[in-house]
Amino acid sequence: MFEEIFKKTNRKIIEKPEEKIIADYREKNSLVPSALVKLGFEIEFKELKVGDFLIKGIIIERKTVSDFISSMVNKRLLSQLMDLQQYPNKLLVIEGIDEQELYNDEETGVHQNSIRGFLLSILLKYKIPIIFTKNPRDTAKFISVIANKQQTEMSLNLKKKARNKKEQLQFILEGFPGVGPKTAKKLLKEFKTLENIFNSSEENLKKIIGKKSKIFNLLTEEHQ
Repeated sequence: MFEEIFKKTNRKIIEKPEEKIIADYREKNSLVPSALVKLGFEIEFKELKVGDFLIKGIIIERKTVSDFISSMVNKRLLSQLMDLQQYPNKLLVIEGIDEQELYNDEETGVHQNSIRGFLLSILLKYKIPIIFTKNPRDTAKFISVIANKQQTEMSLNLKKKARNKKEQLQFILEGFPGVGPKTAKKLLKEFKTLENIFNSSEENLKKIIGKKSKIFNLLTEEHQ
């Protein structure tokens, strides 16, 4: 009888988590997937167009400190932040704060306040939470906490919330690179319809949104 009790307990302890973690295939070179495997998770490598890890409908973009700085400087991170907006739930992980100083002007070549300002922009403008981790193992532990949360999370097959007509128009305009909510609202307020906006001359658009008006030249570009 006692033997049976202990056997059941042991089976429960070594039971592996059921949640599968999807990782971008480029993450094979990082230590995070191997750390997750050691924690008992199954990893499926795929080509993720957005982010590095996907778990329970939450997309995670992982950056080492050096990668965060370089992608901030060359503005690659800006496009990645825009891409993350496709997911209702997203996280930015900045990894390696124990290994590299984030605010080291001499090492990064970027002023401390520029980095702080960019971090605030990520939080306030893009509404993306930021997690700072010590190393890959710490990153894996954060992901494991997400994976082990109760199954009250949203399904991957959730339907998008229905937008009203005003939101639909704004959504279409925000699909153009560099056109955010503020610019989209300006255009709709001035021109009322998408047809009026798209048929307007670059000169008229420039009066409203400045240099961003050039982006609408895409409407006449041919697919190569």
